Amino acid sequence: MRILGIDPGIKTTGFGAIDSDGNHSILVEHGVICPTPALPFPEKLMKIHEEILRAIERCQPQQVVVESLFYANNVKSALRLGHVRGVSLLAGVERGLPIFEYAPLEVKQAVVGYGRADKKQVQKMVALLLDMDAPPEPHDAADALAIALCHAHRLTFTKKIQG
Repeated sequence: MRILGIDPGIKTTGFGAIDSDGNHSILVEHGVICPTPALPFPEKLMKIHEEILRAIERCQPQQVVVESLFYANNVKSALRLGHVRGVSLLAGVERGLPIFEYAPLEVKQAVVGYGRADKKQVQKMVALLLDMDAPPEPHDAADALAIALCHAHRLTFTKKIQG
C-alpha cells in the first residue's frame, strides 16, 4: 500500500510517501513545502494546498495520513496550524483518498518506541526503517515519513487482530 504522510506546519509542511506491506516499507519520496514568508496567509494556504495536490499526483498514494494538532504556543498559532491541517485534509479528500490522523505521541511511540522521542531520534529511526543511507532532512520531512510509518504499523496490527 502506498501511504502519504503529511506533517502540517505554517512555515514548513513536510510530506513523505512510502510503500508498505506492514512488515517492510520503502521510501517513495519526501520533501517539504515552504511558502514564501512575505506571502499573505491565505496565499500561503493556497501554496501548501497546491503543493500537496502535486505530491498526491506524483506519488499516487492510496491513503493520506496527517498529524493531528496537539500543541501551539498561542491561540493564533493554533488557529493558523488548524488552517494548514484543513487544506492538507482537503487535498486528500478532493482526490477521493481515505484520510487518517495520528497524534505526535502516537507516531513517536509507533516508530521510535518512546512517545517523547526527540527530532533526531525520529530521524534516525525513520532512516533505519526505510533503509536510508542518512536520516531524512529536514525534520519536517522525517516527521511526515514517521506519520506514514505509524499508519503502516497500525494497519498491520489491525489486520492481525481482525484475523
